[in-house]
Amino acid sequence: MPNILDIRRRIRSVVNTRQITKAMKVVSAAKLRRAQDRTLAARPYAQMLTNVLKSLVARAEIYDPETGEPKHPLLAQREEKNILLIVVTGDKGLAGAFSANITKAAARFLESKAGRNVDIEVIGRKGRDFLRRRYPAAAVQTRSLAETEKSLDAPAEAGDRTGTIQITGEHVGVLGKLEFSQARDLAENVIQRYQREEIDSVYLVFNEFKSVIAQRLIVEQILPIEQVGEQAVRQAEEMTEEEKKKAKEAAISAGVGMRRSEAPDEQATQFGTSQVDYIYEQPPEELFRALLPKYVAIQIFRALLESIAAEHAARMTAMDSATSNATDMIDSLTLVMNRARQAKITKEIIEIVSGAAAM
Repeated sequence: MPNILDIRRRIRSVVNTRQITKAMKVVSAAKLRRAQDRTLAARPYAQMLTNVLKSLVARAEIYDPETGEPKHPLLAQREEKNILLIVVTGDKGLAGAFSANITKAAARFLESKAGRNVDIEVIGRKGRDFLRRRYPAAAVQTRSLAETEKSLDAPAEAGDRTGTIQITGEHVGVLGKLEFSQARDLAENVIQRYQREEIDSVYLVFNEFKSVIAQRLIVEQILPIEQVGEQAVRQAEEMTEEEKKKAKEAAISAGVGMRRSEAPDEQATQFGTSQVDYIYEQPPEELFRALLPKYVAIQIFRALLESIAAEHAARMTAMDSATSNATDMIDSLTLVMNRARQAKITKEIIEIVSGAAAM
């Protein structure tokens, strides 16, 4: 029979742990609300930019009428020999299987692209630590501005790489205080590499967030751009019914709304589909060339914002489950302690009665 004092110490320890997990759940719920609001605040700009591009596509010649080749380099499709994979994970733990699921999806994608050269840009400490143990880091090459501009006009030379997977960039700590400038810098680097033909396609692995109970893990192709305003999802993994149930219970107990954050702006949608002949200050072709890189940047920024919200939702759900498990453990330990105390009292009574009968 376990010692009553040891059981009480263990109960006290579990109670303290439950207080910590409950506090972390409340903090994650508050951060989730802010992340949802920030995602909603960024959506009108992205929607209007997308619809302006749709309107320009109908009014500008984006393909050469003679050759049929796209005039903008971001629309050019080439044979996939060199691939860039951007993996977005979390910086911190205690979020259940959030980062582990993303790294597993990245591993499945790498298996599907076996035999091709894959460069990895990893965002988040968890993904960095996972991928660093498996793949080497590429040597950092610095170029002057003149060399960069010169290389944009000439195609990249074919290297000796065959089926090589390497990490070309690590971004740790950017999700804590995310700014659009960080996503823009990453997009500019990706676009320059694509224009220099160092890479033939760009994929993004992240956790898409619509609401607490509407999430999915996707692999999205962002370059080359196949169709403006349409997601090129190559892999998708939906939440299970059990995960949705746990997330719903955690959201209700924390007071977090479960509304979907993907309702389109009717005015912005009407702008892109309207047959009105808009008058642009610059030629439509020039506007299209200038706005398309911004479209890539806003796609990356959207993925980062949704990944932050999904991480907070996963942590809130994990802490809610941990709090419930701690409560169940306290009840079980209390029952064991009561049985031990009752057995001790019964033993003492039997000893007293036996001693009295012996006299």
